[in-house]
Amino acid sequence: MRTFVHGAETWGVARPPRPSRVAGVGMAGFRVRELDGLRMVPHPAVTVLLEFGAGSPVVVGPDGDRRCGSVVAGPGTGAGGGVRAWGENVECVQVRLSPVIARAVLGVSPEGLDGAVVPLDALWGREASRIRERLGELPSWQARFALTDALLARRYGAGPAVDPEVAWAWHRVVAARGMIRVDDLAAEVGWSRKRLWSRFRSQLGTPPKRAVKLVRFDHAAHRLVAGEGAARVAADAGYADQSHLHRDVMAFAGTTPGAVTAEPFLAVDHLAWPGRGTFTFAAGTPDRTARP
Repeated sequence: MRTFVHGAETWGVARPPRPSRVAGVGMAGFRVRELDGLRMVPHPAVTVLLEFGAGSPVVVGPDGDRRCGSVVAGPGTGAGGGVRAWGENVECVQVRLSPVIARAVLGVSPEGLDGAVVPLDALWGREASRIRERLGELPSWQARFALTDALLARRYGAGPAVDPEVAWAWHRVVAARGMIRVDDLAAEVGWSRKRLWSRFRSQLGTPPKRAVKLVRFDHAAHRLVAGEGAARVAADAGYADQSHLHRDVMAFAGTTPGAVTAEPFLAVDHLAWPGRGTFTFAAGTPDRTARP
């Protein structure tokens, strides 16, 4: 486990020794003494938080609803900076699922998760409490990652695949870092814009135009955290100008491009998801297979 220090905050961060057996899955382990209103920054993935420690995190949404324990968050959750987490002595395995595989792993379409945080037991029932108990009994992070990976692989193998065209369209969006038009995506898969919008949203949990903006924002935000200037990032990431970048960062993160670099949720990524960049583990070479 490595140490992440950000201002007054110190976290322990663990990484699996090898990639998941399921393409489109990323995992990291966290041990945090205190979460004091951590802002959740939108990410182009479905996030599953499997907590098992002595403490219990509490996630509070923009409407004030409180979600305790293990939760699932849809792609783009946290827009406007309206989702925050609190807790003491938190230990958890955080899983990021490509939207292409999320329906199979979760057992439900991510469409109902769009921008929402849902208790895991609402989706998995008693299995959510069983996985919490088993994670808490294991002696090491590597054993916890192995258990989690086996669980995800089993659920993925039994779940429904998305349409090949939808999977291909998602991979194109990620490979292009959000710099692609929805009309072009529809033309490439041979569908109407309306059909692509409907299938994409129902199977991946977000409409294609929002997916394009979310992937572009995620790429730009990580470049800002890496220390690149806003003007250069705006030009390279496909924004019309620096003001356009400013508006998108404010809409997604609830803060300015200059201030977003101070968000621990983003700054920890170089340890928790090294080399991943803009959710690249869900990208690769686009193909027309139903499973990435």
